[in-house]
Amino acid sequence: MGLTLAAAELLRNELLLFAAIGLLLGGLDDLAIDGLYATRRLWRSLTIYSRMPRMTACDLPPPGRAGPIAVFVPAWDEGDVIGPMLRACLHKWRDEDVHIFVGAYPNDPVTLERVGQVMAGPHGARVSLVLNPRPGPTTKADCLNQLWGAMRAWEEAQGREMLAVILHDAEDVVHRDALRLIGLLAPRFGLVQLPVLPLASTRSRWIAGHYCDEFAEHHGKSLAVREALGAALPSAGVGCGFNRRVLGRIAAARAELPFDPDSLTEDYELGLRIGEAGDRGVLVRMRDDAGELIATREYFPDTLGAAVRQKARWTVGIALAGWDRMGWSGSWHERWMRLRDRRAALAALVLLAAYLGLLMAGLVAVAELAGRASSPLPWPLSWLLTITGFILGWRLLVRMIFVWRAYGWWEALLSVPRSLVANIIAMLAVRRAVDIYVRHLRGQRLVWDKTTHRFPDAAEPSRS
Repeated sequence: MGLTLAAAELLRNELLLFAAIGLLLGGLDDLAIDGLYATRRLWRSLTIYSRMPRMTACDLPPPGRAGPIAVFVPAWDEGDVIGPMLRACLHKWRDEDVHIFVGAYPNDPVTLERVGQVMAGPHGARVSLVLNPRPGPTTKADCLNQLWGAMRAWEEAQGREMLAVILHDAEDVVHRDALRLIGLLAPRFGLVQLPVLPLASTRSRWIAGHYCDEFAEHHGKSLAVREALGAALPSAGVGCGFNRRVLGRIAAARAELPFDPDSLTEDYELGLRIGEAGDRGVLVRMRDDAGELIATREYFPDTLGAAVRQKARWTVGIALAGWDRMGWSGSWHERWMRLRDRRAALAALVLLAAYLGLLMAGLVAVAELAGRASSPLPWPLSWLLTITGFILGWRLLVRMIFVWRAYGWWEALLSVPRSLVANIIAMLAVRRAVDIYVRHLRGQRLVWDKTTHRFPDAAEPSRS
């Protein structure tokens, strides 16, 4: 029994040491982002907003002034949501100079029927159905490339060039002022990214809710720091507007395929390529006349399996395949941001070690209660765990602040226990991602591993 307890203590110490070092490094990384964000916010308050008020939607040009804007909506197996989404877009953007290109597949009759119904209704002439020549699913990037080709044909037929290309998913709840804002800034920037705010789901406070926590902090702080540093801004894939000519230059260099069909995160990679080409991306946080953020809202996965599948796809595309595909080029801050993007796999390993270490510590504590003598933690490890504990507390506090700003105090309180849910999903997603990536290295083709989507009912408030 003594030998078993000694082995448990050794395993406890080794696991906690590895986890504490990993958490300390990750925590210091996050603290640096916090410091840069606070410095940037203070500087802008003292030098910019002390002299002029913040812009709101009231300061934007009237609808339809910017020029023709294309909206790309790739759709595979989206029959449940594509109809309401398109009708909402046409209603909110009824005064805009916009044309929506919907990509669908010949073996998806329900989606084809729903899009056809919209095209036959009010403002349906503003929607073009683009049929992929291959049966689905391919990759989302392949579908987007088909839409790019259809848009170019539309431009030739109309004798007009689009000002910007905006990406949206079939479940997105768009904002009525989004095109006015993107249209104003698209001539100056290669990429204009609006914030993405997951809709809080009453049927999944924990799984769907953890997306609220992560996006509130990421699109409220991390992307703002990234932009301020001058690093390339990755596209979120929704609510993002690309300068048409910048996208055209990238397409011209890639056989008229601006989106890489072999990528699972084509939107993320395109944002980096725009930065590599010397064009800037910008995250724009502006309020409308009601004080709400001009943002894209949508429901995110609300079951464990769906959340794991989605995050596994992100991990494959960004942390694993992205390492090979995009490399480590650029300045020190560009490499730093890419390192942050790609730390998911290592972070999951650190989390696993932390939970296993806590489990072993619990077993040792049970043995102590049973009367077995055990050795205390070595003092360096004890101090290290104390420091990481304070950093963890700070991280939870910072996240609560950003969730409170976006969703209110109740969701902010829930963000603390939801961090455990987020960690479990992250670990399961990395396990699945590694399996997908290994099979990809052995020659298996990457396909569109989508999740089931839903769109708010008419009675549900969308706040946009």
